[in-house]
Amino acid sequence: MPNQQPPTIDPRAAQRWQDLPVAESPWLHEEVARRMQERLDWITVLPSSWVHWQPLKGGLQAHSLISQRYPKATCTVLEGSSAGVQQAGKALLPARWKPQAWLQPKTQVVTQVEQPAQMLWSNMCLHMAADPQGLMAQWHAALQVDGFLMFSCLGPDTLKELQTLYKTLGWPAPAHEFTDMHDWGDMLVGAGFAEPVIDMERITLTFETPERLLQELRGLGRNLHVARFAGLRGRGWHQQLLKALAQQPLQLSFEVIYGHAFKPKPRLSVAAHSEISLSDMRAALARGRPASGV
Repeated sequence: MPNQQPPTIDPRAAQRWQDLPVAESPWLHEEVARRMQERLDWITVLPSSWVHWQPLKGGLQAHSLISQRYPKATCTVLEGSSAGVQQAGKALLPARWKPQAWLQPKTQVVTQVEQPAQMLWSNMCLHMAADPQGLMAQWHAALQVDGFLMFSCLGPDTLKELQTLYKTLGWPAPAHEFTDMHDWGDMLVGAGFAEPVIDMERITLTFETPERLLQELRGLGRNLHVARFAGLRGRGWHQQLLKALAQQPLQLSFEVIYGHAFKPKPRLSVAAHSEISLSDMRAALARGRPASGV
């Protein structure tokens, strides 16, 4: 599959979102992570090492769930910036003077994975990537042969209520388009993964007020659409949005995609044809058996 960037994602906006600090992991991301770690019951392999990919946005609480599941496994936590490394380190690493700092397996927080691991965990990250196939290539490089990937992301039925509302009001789309799970499977194979298994579920969140609904959305991400409104929205627009939201059920639907795949052994490349010299051919014919290619 050719390396193509999602047509509706603005790479600059995606990078700004990646660099944006977060005070805490979104509730929905933590819930999705909790459900995804239950899927580890299906996998009999007990990894001795694993990579937690960008837990600040993906879910800090999930880190303890996986650590309890694999108490003897070492962990590499990856964040994309030095500020993220410091924040994740404070949240996830025990103080050196505490006993658990000596008893627990080693955990390091980095901006680049140097040592491949047996499992890579990425929660609710893929749908915000401007270059998802490039991200999958990084995942592939961060895994050992026969290691496995666990990931989750949002699918195309996400925010359908908000999509309909914005369309009715004549506004640009509230979010970029989300990729279908079958396309994710094709991309995984194209990135060198094997045996991808992908499923999905729908989660609906309800809210007491329009303000609370918008607060939740701001924690989940940003509108990365290339055709999003170019300027800053005013107070009048904000009040119009709150009024429109109040006139319909205060709920948001999310299509959550879960997937896992393995990193197989590299295939041996076989030449498309063989060449032999004329002298080798004559010698083989003289011996009375076919010549072998070299």
